[in-house]
Formats: sequence, C-alpha cells, structure tokens
Amino acid sequence: MTTFARHTLRRRTALALAGLLALSAFPAMAAYPDQPVKLVVGFPPGGGGDLYGRLIAGALSKTLGQNVIVDNRTGAGGNIAADLVAKSKPDGYTLLLAMSGNLAVAPAIKPQSIPYKVPDDFAPIGMILEAPHGLFVASNSPFKTARELLDATKTRKLSFASTGTGAAAHIGMEMVKLAAGVDMLHVPYRGSGPAITDMMGGQVDSFFATASPLVNQVRQGQLRLLAITGNARNPAIPDVPTFKELGVNVPVTQWYGLVAPAGTPEPIIKHLADHLSRALASAEVRDAIRRDAATERDLPMQGFRKFIQEDIERYKGAITPALLKEISQ
Repeated sequence: MTTFARHTLRRRTALALAGLLALSAFPAMAAYPDQPVKLVVGFPPGGGGDLYGRLIAGALSKTLGQNVIVDNRTGAGGNIAADLVAKSKPDGYTLLLAMSGNLAVAPAIKPQSIPYKVPDDFAPIGMILEAPHGLFVASNSPFKTARELLDATKTRKLSFASTGTGAAAHIGMEMVKLAAGVDMLHVPYRGSGPAITDMMGGQVDSFFATASPLVNQVRQGQLRLLAITGNARNPAIPDVPTFKELGVNVPVTQWYGLVAPAGTPEPIIKHLADHLSRALASAEVRDAIRRDAATERDLPMQGFRKFIQEDIERYKGAITPALLKEISQ
C-alpha cells in the first residue's frame, strides 16, 4: 500500500469514528435534560447566596423545560457543597452554585484542607454575577469617609468585624490593610446580624462584608458605606467611591457562577451555558441582580475558568505569615 493510500485510509477511518461518536452523543443531548436538575447551594434557605441560587434555578427551569431544584448543603463556608458536586456523577444533573469563597479563597489560602481541587474537579458553565465588598460603619460613626478611617489607624487601634475568619470578606479587608499599609484588629462573628449590632453599639469600629445584602440598610440610613472593592463605582450606589479611587487597589469581589463535575460532556456544558446566558439577558433576572448593587456577568465556560484561576492568584496575594497563623488557629 502506498503512502498516499495509507493516509487516505487513516483519514476515512477517523471521519467514520467521528461520525459514530457524534451519532452516539446525539440521542443523549436530544433528551437532556429529561429529569429535574439539582443545583447544590452551600447556604441555608433565605441567605444571600441562596436567593441568587433560587433566582437562577427559576430562570433555568423556564428555559430548559425541566425543574431546577435547589438543594441546600451548608457548612464549611460552602466547601461541603463544592465537595459533594465534585464527587457527583458527571451527567449534567448535579450542578453547584459556585462562589468566590469555595472556588477561589479556599484554594488560595488553604488548599491542603479542602477535599477537592480547583479547577481540576469542575467543569465551569458560566459566571452569574459579581457584588462588591464594602467597608461599613454605623450611622453615628465619626468616620464619614474611608480615608478618614484609614488615616485614623495611624494614631489609634481600630477594629473591623467580619462574618468569619478566612471568609472572602475577611481576606478582602486584609487586602485593603496590605494595600493601604494600615493595621486593624480583626473581630470575627457568626453572621452579619451580631456584627452589625456590636458595631452600632460601639464594640467594633467597622464591618467589612459583601455590600449587596446591606444596601437597603444603607439607603434607610442605618449604616454608612464608606467604600467598595472593584474597579468601578456601582450604578446602584453611585455616591460610594471605590477603594481604587483612594489609591488602595483591591479588585476582589463576591461572585457566583455555575459549575458541574469535571468530565461532564462538553455538549451538555455548552447547552447549560447557552441557557444561563439567556437567563442573564432576561429583564427579571437582570433587575433582581442590579437592585442590590450587584452586576450580572455573562462569562461562559473557558472565560469563567480563566476568571477563577486569576481570582485564586489575587487572593494568594493577600497571604502573609500573620494571616496564615490566624486562619490556622
């Protein structure tokens, strides 16, 4: 057999195999999804992340033609939910509401203590939204601006509250401290309610948290929002400056997205990504996200994977010996 004949035979064989693979995949894709899809959320019902999970689940249920059911699996800052999905069957019927905490902060700060690998154990479907972190004070606080508060740390010891050691917001404030060259005492709480109560009572000077759940309290005059993270002001709160404007570049945000277990067939991932894009384009979803100073982000598949990897590197930039010691205690 001549070289040309061998080349032609190999080419025809390859084409035939590709055709068979395409035909074998077609019935599965044509039927998907033929049963309800489970969206695993690492927050309790009613929490901020849970509300976004239910918003997206409802929108996808309409476009996919199948129910998307929220399954709340709380604990370990969302890591339990992430581990469950990482070990699930990669068939497109178990998805994760991923977030900065379990897919960026944990892999950056304590990769040895989580039972899954990022991004290896996941197939990114698409990003949903970003929300800035913010520095809050009580309405009767003497600090009217973030610059005033940061400057005050040069003459006295100030404190900031967070909702937990090693959480995304805590690390975000550590990045603010590092970039601004200031020192503040970290006081962790179990939830924003107790932290805000103590701040209003004068036990702590400030509170660093994701801005979206607290925007209404700012609008009602109960809290004062001094500055937010991110690269640009948020249209929902246009009077609040970014830390970047103050010369303190802290780009990290609280974000949410959808991922599936690694090994989920790419046609299914693409199908889900297309439907997520449609959901984010709907006025109902877009308005619900923007209302609370969050921003929808239609960043599918490989774009989302790249964002996650870059965010891990951003959080790695916050690691100091003192922070590692605090987290390990």
